[in-house]
Amino acid sequence: MTVLQDCINKKLNINCIWLMRQAGRYLPEFREIRSKNQDFVKLCLNENLSSEITVQPLRRFDIDAAIIFSDILLVPFALGQPVKFKKDFGPLLGNIDFNKMLNINEMHFTDKLKPVYNAIKKTRDKEELKNKDLIGFVGGPWTILIYMLNQKSPKNEDIELNLKDKKFIEDLLKVIVRFLKIHINNQIENGATIIQIFDSWAGLLNKKDYDKYIYSPTKDLVNFVKSKKTPVICFPKGINDYKSYVSLVKPDVISIDYDVDPKKISESIDITVQGGLNPNFLIGDKEELKVNVKKYLDIFKDKPYIFNLGHGVLPNTDPGMVDYLVKFVKNYS
Repeated sequence: MTVLQDCINKKLNINCIWLMRQAGRYLPEFREIRSKNQDFVKLCLNENLSSEITVQPLRRFDIDAAIIFSDILLVPFALGQPVKFKKDFGPLLGNIDFNKMLNINEMHFTDKLKPVYNAIKKTRDKEELKNKDLIGFVGGPWTILIYMLNQKSPKNEDIELNLKDKKFIEDLLKVIVRFLKIHINNQIENGATIIQIFDSWAGLLNKKDYDKYIYSPTKDLVNFVKSKKTPVICFPKGINDYKSYVSLVKPDVISIDYDVDPKKISESIDITVQGGLNPNFLIGDKEELKVNVKKYLDIFKDKPYIFNLGHGVLPNTDPGMVDYLVKFVKNYS
């Protein structure tokens, strides 16, 4: 068993930590690779560079897992929707050709994302992964749906969805869930030991729509991951009812964002909890970081807990602050 698996299995007195977006923008060694590889999608599909980027943070920090360097939008890309990343803007997606999408089979989809699965296999065999987990991931069905329909990130809640065409949306959601399962299975088959489901835009939905767009389709994925004897972490960022989510979706681990009260979470949720720290504290001073890290560690001291952030590491983070954070967590008692 790995340290992270022990945390998931509710073994206490283990300080485990990994960070969302731990492989990427804040590391100079990543920026050097990125400067020579301007096309982000092509970089994600470069199995050698993807594997190298994945293990970069493990060489610097005593973290308990690697997370494969990839992107949730490779699924729409493999389904034939154009995807590109514009500097200082984010993802831009093209039009959906749904009839063409319906003709895509599992083999075609898998071939298009073969470099991702090869990267997982290469990474799993690296010395840096000895006795550590390799996390694979997908976007939540709702989050993938919203990107595909909106064709860009709904960061400013300027989302314009035509939810009137319910038949099309239901059909598209079914296609998304089908291929997310294929993507999950391929990652597990090639060496991913944990799967995380990122529902980054769960907070945009009205509560009345949770069941249709979040609870039901995500539970379908969670059950699928569990059928593969693989732990599953869910991160429904911005959702205002974590207790109901856990009760209905039943992940092995619930990852919380930084807008929720960790004390309330610790009192109301009986599965392993992950995350919560605002990543902005990593760009402040060490004393402020220490106080806020200790708050989470104290609250979850007698409960199964994986230290993480309430979102990803910010690009302007000093790697020295990450090092301080990891060492503080590991030495906490």
